[in-house]
Amino acid sequence: MRAPINTFKMTSLLRSLTDRFTPNASSTDLTATEKRKDGFLTAKGTDALFARTKAEIDGEECLHDCESCSISLPRKWAIDEDDKLYGHIQGWSRHLLVATGKSDWVRDVADEKGSVMEAMGKHNDDVEGGKLMLSATNIPVPDHADSEGPYGKDRPTTVLLLPVFKWIDGVTPNKVPQLIQSVINPAPTNLTPLSLPTSSNGPSEPSGPPTPPDLSLDPSNLPEGMTLRDCPHKYLILLCSQGTRDARCGQSAPLLRRELERQLRPLGLYRDLHDERPGGVGIYFISHVGGHKYSANMMVYRRGEPKRDVGEQIADGKGEVGGEAAQCIWLARIRPEDCENVVRFTVLQGKVVKPERQLRGGFDREKGVVSW
Repeated sequence: MRAPINTFKMTSLLRSLTDRFTPNASSTDLTATEKRKDGFLTAKGTDALFARTKAEIDGEECLHDCESCSISLPRKWAIDEDDKLYGHIQGWSRHLLVATGKSDWVRDVADEKGSVMEAMGKHNDDVEGGKLMLSATNIPVPDHADSEGPYGKDRPTTVLLLPVFKWIDGVTPNKVPQLIQSVINPAPTNLTPLSLPTSSNGPSEPSGPPTPPDLSLDPSNLPEGMTLRDCPHKYLILLCSQGTRDARCGQSAPLLRRELERQLRPLGLYRDLHDERPGGVGIYFISHVGGHKYSANMMVYRRGEPKRDVGEQIADGKGEVGGEAAQCIWLARIRPEDCENVVRFTVLQGKVVKPERQLRGGFDREKGVVSW
C-alpha cells in the first residue's frame, strides 16, 4: 500500500525539486499554440495548456489510482467514455458564485424566483469584458432575523468573484445593476495577464502578453450596504451537484467531497463551508456547467505563485495567501479513486494526471494560454 499523501518519500520530493530547476522536464508545449488577437495563445492540445505528470519526474504515484479509497460511485454508474473532451468548452471571462445554502436548484438557476441569479440573468447584457459564468452554490447565506428562505428582492447574500478571489457581501437582487457596474465590469478577467511577484531569486521570467495597468477593485466605489473582502482560500474545487439537470451530478458530488476531505485533512488544507482560516482548499457545490454526460465535472482554481515543489505547496497552503487565480483546470470523468492524485498533482502543482481522458480545458494567465 502506498504511503499517505502527507508522508511523501524523499525520492518524490527530490524529483519535484529536479523538476523545479528543469523547465523542459514536465512543462507545457507552447509550440502547439495559436496566437489570439488579445495577445493570449490558444492551446491546440492538452500539453500546450497544462503540464502532464510524468513518472520519471513525479514518481510512480502518478501512474496509480488511490488504493485506500473506500468510496465508490453507484454500481450502475454510466457516462460517456468515448467523446474527446479537450477543446470543446466555451471561453469565459469571469465566474460569479452566488451563495444560496442549497446544493440543488431549478433546472435553470436564472429561474430561481427572487434570487440574485434571476437578477443577473435579467441584467446580463450590462456585463462588459466577455462572458460571465454564473453559478449557484451551496455556500451558506447570511443569517437575517427578519427574513425567511435564501431569496428575496431585499435579502442580502454573498457572492464570490473569480478570478479575483473576492467576496462581496450584502448583495441583493435589487443591487445587481450596481454590482455589475461597480465590481464586475472593472474587475480583471481570465484574459488579463498575470505577473508574478518577484521571488528571492530575482524576478520571474516574463511570459504571456504584457501586464496591463492595475485593475484592482476599489472598495470605496461599492454601493451602500456592500462590502468587499479577500477570499481566504488558496485553492478552490468546484463540483457540479445539480441533480435536476442530471442525477449523476447529484450523486457524485457528495461522494467526491468526502474523498477530497479525506485526502486534504492530513495536510491541514481542508476547509469546510464555515472555515475562514487563511489558506487551504475550499470545496463548493455549484450548478450545471455543461457536459453532465461526462460526470463528474470539477473545476480547480489556483492562485498565482512561483513554481515550487509539492512540499512547499503544502506548507505555504496553510497560511496567509493573496493574489488572483492564475489557473482554472476544468476536469471531467472524475471518480473517487482519482481524488488523491487530483490533490497531490492538480491542486498543489497545477499538473494533469489523465489529460486525454479528463481534461476539458481552462486557462493559465501566467503563460497567457487558454483552451478556447
